[in-house]
Amino acid sequence: TGLLTVALGLLAFDLAGPAAGAVLGTALAIKMVAYVGLAPLANALAARLPRKTVLVCADLIRAAVALTLPFVDAIWQIYLLIFVLQAASATFTPAYQALIPDVLPDEADYTRALSLSRLAYELENLASPALAAALLFVIGFNWLFAGTALGFIASAVLVIGTALPART
Repeated sequence: TGLLTVALGLLAFDLAGPAAGAVLGTALAIKMVAYVGLAPLANALAARLPRKTVLVCADLIRAAVALTLPFVDAIWQIYLLIFVLQAASATFTPAYQALIPDVLPDEADYTRALSLSRLAYELENLASPALAAALLFVIGFNWLFAGTALGFIASAVLVIGTALPART
């Protein structure tokens, strides 16, 4: 998602020029409002649906949004797509987090998994903007959206290939 954030800033500049800061700020505010507002609802809904289906569908929606972003030509489209992306993330993340204790019922394993999950998240936050900057030397910013989509698709493939335990 760090690739997407960098590409989003460049897309905002491409579409809005000097007003890019306001566009990006609004998009990031929509991102937070959508996530915070929808996560409890999405979590309640996801608890009633097959987990693997929820995770894969959320990843595929996020990938589709990332692949669509290079083709936007209006600022409102950015706002709409960011809302949809965050709605899918607000579905994926709680479903994923609720799955961890079922996969690792031992408390020590669970604690270690949460720590490693958080470490991976923080490392991604640090490494992906640097990776985006390096990639921008050789590709256009629109390709960063494709990189983000590949990450979501890889996640969906990994979820499909994983045997998930029944809910406890």
